[in-house]
Amino acid sequence: MKAARIYLSVLCLTLGFLFGFSPAEKKSKATWIWQSETIGRDKQQILSFCEQNEITLIYLRIDMNKTYDYYRSFIRDANARGIEVHAVAGHPAWALASNQKRMLKIVNWVKQYNESVTRAEQVRGIQLDIEPYLLPQWETEQERVIREWQSNIDVFTAEVKKDSDLEASAAIPFWMDDIPTPSNRDLSLSTWLISRFDTVCIMAYRDKLDGPNGLLALVEEEMNQADKLERRVLIAVNMKEIEDDHASFAEEGAEDMNQLLEKLPAKMADHPSYSGNAIHDYRYWKEAAGVTPPVIEQPKGYRGTYIWRAETLKSESDEILDFAKENDVNLLYVRIDLQQSLDMYRDFVRKANAAGIEVHAMGGHPIWALEENRGKILKLVKWVKAYNQEASADEQFCGVHLDIEPYVMPRWREDKEAVLRQWMGNIEAFVAEAKDGDLEVSVDLAAWLNNTPTPGRPDTPFSHWMMDQMDHTTLMAFRDRAESIVGLVESQMKYASDSGKKLVVAVETKESHEGNFVSFYEEGMGEMNRQLERVAQLLGGYSSYMGQAIHAYEYWKNGKD
Repeated sequence: MKAARIYLSVLCLTLGFLFGFSPAEKKSKATWIWQSETIGRDKQQILSFCEQNEITLIYLRIDMNKTYDYYRSFIRDANARGIEVHAVAGHPAWALASNQKRMLKIVNWVKQYNESVTRAEQVRGIQLDIEPYLLPQWETEQERVIREWQSNIDVFTAEVKKDSDLEASAAIPFWMDDIPTPSNRDLSLSTWLISRFDTVCIMAYRDKLDGPNGLLALVEEEMNQADKLERRVLIAVNMKEIEDDHASFAEEGAEDMNQLLEKLPAKMADHPSYSGNAIHDYRYWKEAAGVTPPVIEQPKGYRGTYIWRAETLKSESDEILDFAKENDVNLLYVRIDLQQSLDMYRDFVRKANAAGIEVHAMGGHPIWALEENRGKILKLVKWVKAYNQEASADEQFCGVHLDIEPYVMPRWREDKEAVLRQWMGNIEAFVAEAKDGDLEVSVDLAAWLNNTPTPGRPDTPFSHWMMDQMDHTTLMAFRDRAESIVGLVESQMKYASDSGKKLVVAVETKESHEGNFVSFYEEGMGEMNRQLERVAQLLGGYSSYMGQAIHAYEYWKNGKD
């Protein structure tokens, strides 16, 4: 232990020269908002609650698929009330070297966002919430995981500090003072972590202050370390109901939590690193405080289909909607024919929305993967944006869906990588144009593209790259047995769940000449429904699973029972 103290003293002195000592000056009161979709709908309620509870810092999960404009007014209004907003992001797998680039995406997003907005609208810091002890590798390869985690953190903090005044912080559990760092067995992992960040939130999830298992005893070592390292520490408590009652105030309630937190400043008076408290998280705290939460619309399971002949929106409008109702369809991908009248689309979309059916504008062709045809994609998106601007709210398209299948072209066989690179460029242009209009973006994607590497990124399957760009991806898993369908998509489901992405699984009803196993044309629609029920059971455990789509309306409606 003597060696540990000497090492810590040297470390403190070194860090002091590198960063300068800046003892904690102000006490923060923080909370986390993980449901970033609520800040647009419930902004005033969130900020009023935070102001009433003297919150000065919000850790906000950033959905990088949303436009910058989505965040600007919330952050501006929060700053006006004296509340800083820091981005929070993380996943257990971000501790691994293979996911370093995914971790750095949030840094790049925040910096680019900050450059495009006023000072009053800027994010002031980034917090990492990486909990690698939830990985199975933690039990079998703990030392390797820790080494990779340390390396990722060093890269993260260096990138945060590069050309910015962003604060770098992390949420860490209280028990890491018992774990040595692999490179120095005398240095605890908690000391190493604290030394790397401007601020740490110690997840001291206990509902009592005193005693051997009380909050004060559990954080004492970390507080001493932070004092010596001149780092800021927030003590975090939990309002979310969990299995261990002593680790949450869910049973005791907000009043008991507040009483404990009121005592903390006096108890921590000897620790200059103590910089305030944090409550996990806004959603559960608000409910425990007796604030009636607004109804949060949960992502609904999709059951979708495709309408390729746009003119049928007029000639078969009622038939389509009756069919949708009978078959629980709540999502329509509708091909846009620019020669059709706007009134036709307005009338149909209005009726569909009234029936609880989302309508997404669709277009596509194999050649749309080529750079020379990028203008065709952008023309579609611009048409939808212009249409939505003129249409009433109940007549608007929810998003734009592309069906591009370049692998049917001879050029795919001749130079697949060149086609993929052009396709990627077109997709990036598509997303940028659509997001400028706050449109949801999605694509059809052959499930087997999971086996095709991304150009320039040989370790990244192309399907993963595509999912990362989209709000949701519809995987064409054209098989006629549940187990075969699941076998085609399960690895993508796992990746999408880890990445916070959504997937729809599509099946075929059109007669296929590739083999009877491709389509439900032979088996009939009754068997299709039975197999899709089984698919839903097998995939229902994945957070990425968003539902099903049947290709396509004109074949499905005429399919045999």
